[in-house]
Amino acid sequence: MLLTGGSIAGAAPAPVAAAPDIPLANVKAHLTQLQSIATANSGNRAHGRSGYKASLDYVKAKLDAAGYTTTIQQFTSSGSTGYNLIADWPGGNTDEVVMAGSHLDSVTSGAGINDNGSGSAAVLETALAVARAGYQPTGHLRFAWWGAEELGLVGSRYYVNNLSSANRARISGYLNLDMIGSPNPGYFVYDDDPAIETTFKGYFAGLGVPTEIETEGDGRSDHAPFKNAGVPVGGLFSGADYVKTAAQAAKWGGTAGQAFDRCYHSSCDTTANINDTALDRNADALAYAVWTLSS
Repeated sequence: MLLTGGSIAGAAPAPVAAAPDIPLANVKAHLTQLQSIATANSGNRAHGRSGYKASLDYVKAKLDAAGYTTTIQQFTSSGSTGYNLIADWPGGNTDEVVMAGSHLDSVTSGAGINDNGSGSAAVLETALAVARAGYQPTGHLRFAWWGAEELGLVGSRYYVNNLSSANRARISGYLNLDMIGSPNPGYFVYDDDPAIETTFKGYFAGLGVPTEIETEGDGRSDHAPFKNAGVPVGGLFSGADYVKTAAQAAKWGGTAGQAFDRCYHSSCDTTANINDTALDRNADALAYAVWTLSS
């Protein structure tokens, strides 16, 4: 269902198309490419560095080949040109835009494969799944990869600030994925918009996976500019440098007394720093939410 829509009185609800399973192997293949890009570009994919632009070019090429309308938005931060990538799936009601996004930049100290290659790869593969399915939602789908998040949400804030008030109002929901493959993972759901929160929680409940409300990164990722502008937001997170408690280890597995991601913002945030199960579940949850909220 659309976040701001509703059934016409007396009319039977339209059937909701089933979201596809997002192939873990495809998501991991994107991470392998992002790692290769970092390795070839001084070990990182940070704003203002060659590795970031190469990452953007990789994602854009995949989307262009799949039939998306892509736009590169430029901005300046810390004396360097930054780039956001926006991809629109043709069709759907452009007064009801369901948007999913992630930051594509790493810190300078490493390749940024969990933070945030994981979210970027899941958003990309969900977008490609839309194309493979020939999905024609009621709402309009838009996907985004943000630059310079690590410098203070610069790219996403630039995007939101440059939307007209009318275009901001057309976004019925923004879904944010930032770190979804942490090696000692938790399953955290943003508690901002009730409809989005319920959708994500419902997906995980169907798997028998308990969730907790996300608090560690609240306001510290790219959903914040949207939320501050009045756009309904939600998202997923598997944990950063907070320590997993004994109670959390009891329900999720993993190691109590250890950070969710010991390689957070470090050189060891490589393709070896990913929990496949968390990555797979969160990517599938995103696809479920995109299909459910746009149909």
